[in-house]
Amino acid sequence: MNRNPVMGYILIFVFGIGLMFLLSFKGLGDMDELAKEQEGGTETEQVVRAPEDIYKSCVSCHGDAYQGGMGPALKGVGDRLSKDEIIEVVTKGRGAMPGGMVKPEESEAMAEWLANIK
Repeated sequence: MNRNPVMGYILIFVFGIGLMFLLSFKGLGDMDELAKEQEGGTETEQVVRAPEDIYKSCVSCHGDAYQGGMGPALKGVGDRLSKDEIIEVVTKGRGAMPGGMVKPEESEAMAEWLANIK
């Protein structure tokens, strides 16, 4: 028996086109859901992380024991800065520290936690 070597490519082509149509229809259904969320039609749960979990992304600059390194030491930061100043630093950044490291809804808890590090 002599098989046609082009049949494999034709099957892949047909399955690919079918998959594109399937995903397009799936995307149309998701589009309506996303539009409702943007209009505020559905409730979305906001997850607020614990300050200790947020600090895991700060360890590389501020050290695992808050001793400092590339960034300043965080021990006694509550003595040097007020709570409002700490909130501004963790949300907007300062010096080489980029802004947006902490979400605004998490900033107050983070500032309270940082102020109490001794």
